[in-house]
Amino acid sequence: MAAKAPANTAIHAYLGTDEALVKEAAMKLSQKLAPKDNEFGLEIVNGSADNADQAIQVVGRAIEAIQTLPFFGGDKVVWLQGVNFVGESQTAKAESTLAALDTLVGVLEAGLPSDVTFILSSGEIDKRRTFYKRLEKIAKVEVHDKLDTTKAGWENAVMGHVADRAIVYGMKFRGAALERFVQQVGSNTRSIDSELQKLSLFAGDRPITDEDVAAVTSQSHTGFIFDIGEAIAKRNLPKTLALIDFQLNRGESAIAILLASIVTKVRQLLHTRDLMETHGIEPGQNYSPFQAKLDKLPAHAIGHLGRTKEGKVNAYGLFMTAHSARNFTLAELRSAIEACLEANLRLVTTGLDHRLVLHQLAARILTKPSAKATAPSRR
Repeated sequence: MAAKAPANTAIHAYLGTDEALVKEAAMKLSQKLAPKDNEFGLEIVNGSADNADQAIQVVGRAIEAIQTLPFFGGDKVVWLQGVNFVGESQTAKAESTLAALDTLVGVLEAGLPSDVTFILSSGEIDKRRTFYKRLEKIAKVEVHDKLDTTKAGWENAVMGHVADRAIVYGMKFRGAALERFVQQVGSNTRSIDSELQKLSLFAGDRPITDEDVAAVTSQSHTGFIFDIGEAIAKRNLPKTLALIDFQLNRGESAIAILLASIVTKVRQLLHTRDLMETHGIEPGQNYSPFQAKLDKLPAHAIGHLGRTKEGKVNAYGLFMTAHSARNFTLAELRSAIEACLEANLRLVTTGLDHRLVLHQLAARILTKPSAKATAPSRR
């Protein structure tokens, strides 16, 4: 979440692709600021519009609400909720919509009545447009975007978010439970909150353990992506292909499968295998000793590894991968990383069937050298 706060403002904007967090943040502020003794002190304007004409009407209602004092006097909060015409849709690009938004931001720039607070919440917003640039100068802006699970190190960002949400529920994770939770549940904030509530009821006041997470939490869409990585780690080609097909048939993009699952797991395997061969780090049976061994390594040996919110090496994924890393040689894993880069290029720049590209990649990574040498050639 990113925030920019001008001094002494009564204008607030909650924006971003994580609609659940955007709405929650705006709702909390509206409830905090709205007069408790005046039911007319909070006016919510629905910001959804199907076309430019409706967008103009929405903006008009918002301006009217700002300029109309409450029936019984006192403070007033106007919440323009869920605006859907400030992004890149055709409605958002319409000249009449842009003109209406210019009028709204002009009203805000002119200054609100001393007893009025204005809140705007919206999902997607085009930050290149004049409306956003002007709004940013006069409003306290908070941006809540969904975490991108296709980017390296997404687990660390999600763990920070989960840890913060756990504090809200009065929960503490013990050992590797937090890492297990993230791998199981993924990055969707609604799912995270739902699963945290379940865990809180299940565990009560005691710390959450790895076993609790395994017993209670539901596997999310990201969890199925995680399964592909686990099948790769076990060098199980048939299961890997079946899971890839399952995700593609569900509508998942090949790029997302490649980056979030295959590349992430191959990179983990490579890092772990390197630690085993270069520094003699063996996994053993327990997580804590493995983490302790990593913490004792010099900075240059672990500088490339992902970190938790507290700055420690994110050792859980490496620990879970370490036993499987023995299924590969270091040379095979380096070759696998190169194969992933080539597959990414083929997906982006060629018209090849995406299913075929991923199948060929999986076969290249998981087929043992002896099998490759004896495989019959295709003509």
